[in-house]
Amino acid sequence: MNQSTSEIFMIRPKHFNFNKETAKNNHFQKEEKVLNNSQILERALSEFEELAKKIKEKDVVVNIFDDREKIVTTDSVFPNNWISLHSDGKIYLYPMFSKNRRKEKRNDIIELYKKNGYYIDKIVDLSSYENEKKFLEGTGSMVLDRTNKICYAAISERTHNDILNTFCNESGYKPVKFKAFQSHENKRTKIYHTNVMMCIADKYSIICLDAIDDIKERNHVIKQLNQTKKEIIDISEDQCNNFAGNMLQIKNKKNKKFLVMSKSAYDSLSKEQVKLITSYNEIIYSNLETIEKLGGGSARCMIAENFLTRK
Repeated sequence: MNQSTSEIFMIRPKHFNFNKETAKNNHFQKEEKVLNNSQILERALSEFEELAKKIKEKDVVVNIFDDREKIVTTDSVFPNNWISLHSDGKIYLYPMFSKNRRKEKRNDIIELYKKNGYYIDKIVDLSSYENEKKFLEGTGSMVLDRTNKICYAAISERTHNDILNTFCNESGYKPVKFKAFQSHENKRTKIYHTNVMMCIADKYSIICLDAIDDIKERNHVIKQLNQTKKEIIDISEDQCNNFAGNMLQIKNKKNKKFLVMSKSAYDSLSKEQVKLITSYNEIIYSNLETIEKLGGGSARCMIAENFLTRK
């Protein structure tokens, strides 16, 4: 099983803005005091287009779907939280913490993949857990080592143990669970999504080990990464706050690999870290300042990977 895909999809935002519902436990989000709504959207759109363009230029297939006009979703630019598409033909739909984010789920996108000749064996819809106030937000909640079938997950309000087990049982992944924290208002609070502190690539992992306060849990994660022969690139909490954990490895049609990240993530890396990453793959980075500030997510969150195979 390949770790990286050469086909992704992204959602062009129409209503991007600060979401008070998600800000309850996403401490990466910050309200905008200066720009008005149309200026915010204009900047977010510009950042979106620039990132999509840079990825396309590397000969990666980027399917862009437009956000819907009449359904107002501030966070639809982050599709990886509600859907994942797998090589065994399964599509998973996930239970979302924020009520207004639940409206992001779109059957029309799934239908388009069906029409375009992709093999879809089963749709596993976990949305009913929303009624039980249990959540699992896709590849935000889970960082998947696809080659070794290991699912890394930081348990939080948005990553519930029960649903994580359901996903792992259905998909054949082995769960590696831990708790990850960040310093917020002089307290250690749980990090809302695993993918802001950890990234798995084919031969390495970028991870903020300092976020895992429990030494036993930290050592367990290190052991798993060592056993799967992933070189560990450890980032600091400050780098994590600059979205250096929120990265994704993709590849193009010629199997050339790239690590996608934001400019703030790139700028936070040391020369040694950049050298190490580029020894494995080229880096694609782009300014995502507005999306990061108001949305509390970065480059990885903006990309939904398509691992489906054509019939």
